[in-house]
Parts: sequence; structure tokens; C-alpha cells
Amino acid sequence: MLLLQIILYCLLFFLLVKCVVRDNGINCLYFYPKEYIEEAQKRGIADKAATMKKGRCFMVPFCIIIFVVLILIISVWNGVKDFKTAYIQAYLFLVVMNWADGILLDRLWVAHSKIWVIKGMEGVPYIKSWKNVLIKRSMATVLYLIIALVVAGIVVLIGKI
Repeated sequence: MLLLQIILYCLLFFLLVKCVVRDNGINCLYFYPKEYIEEAQKRGIADKAATMKKGRCFMVPFCIIIFVVLILIISVWNGVKDFKTAYIQAYLFLVVMNWADGILLDRLWVAHSKIWVIKGMEGVPYIKSWKNVLIKRSMATVLYLIIALVVAGIVVLIGKI
């Protein structure tokens, strides 16, 4: 059951990204490397400040949805009430989502889908390097040790209601 839940959780993550990207990477330019965004500004394709603001406007509700769903899966669907189990499940979900994002989204989907190619940016690399993905995902894996504590605490509080 946990494997199915993790797959569904990652699918929700990808679906949210697909909904915002729609059929053009310009809709999610804020996901691209910093150098790419700066080059898009130089070419007159996008404004960096507006792009980053758009990214914040997406990321806030996105993170809220992702964390609320995670808390609901662990507390309601799985019926977890103890901190240790909640922590382990939260960490597992977050780490799998993190690496799925880095490998499946950043390296596979972005690299092999024309959706992410932005007209006017030909010749500018936009796919995150394996080194970048590994460093970023490794740091997030450590950060999720802390975030899972918060999620587990909320799950335990819900279990007391």
C-alpha cells in the first residue's frame, strides 16, 4: 500500500507541474537554471524579476498542496498516530518525491520533451547537469530529515483530535 501511495504522491507532484507548464516551458521558466533565465532576459524573452515572482506565486500553493496531501495520506489514509511511524513515512515520501523530481522530471522529462524547449533560446543549455541534480537532491535529502519532523508532529496532533 505504501508503494502505491508514494507513486500516487509523485504523480500528483508531476501533475501539478504539468498543469502549470501546460504546453510551453516559458510558463515555468523559473524552474530553469539561473543562467538560462538571465539569457532569456538578455534575449528579451522574459523579465527575470517577473519570472521569479511568478515562481514564488506557484511554489507557495504548490508546497501547501504537497504538504497537506502528505499529512492527509499519513494521518487519515494510513491512520498513523505515533511520531516514529509518521516521521519514517514522511521522510520516505519526501525523499522519494525529491529524487523522482530530480531524475524523472529534471533529467528525463525535461531532456526528452519538446514542451520544455523555449522558442528563441536555441543553443542555450537548459537541462540540469547530473552533478547539479545530485548535489541539489542530496542537500534536500538532508533537509527533509528536519521537514519530516514537522510533518510527523502535525500528524501526531491530528491523531489526537
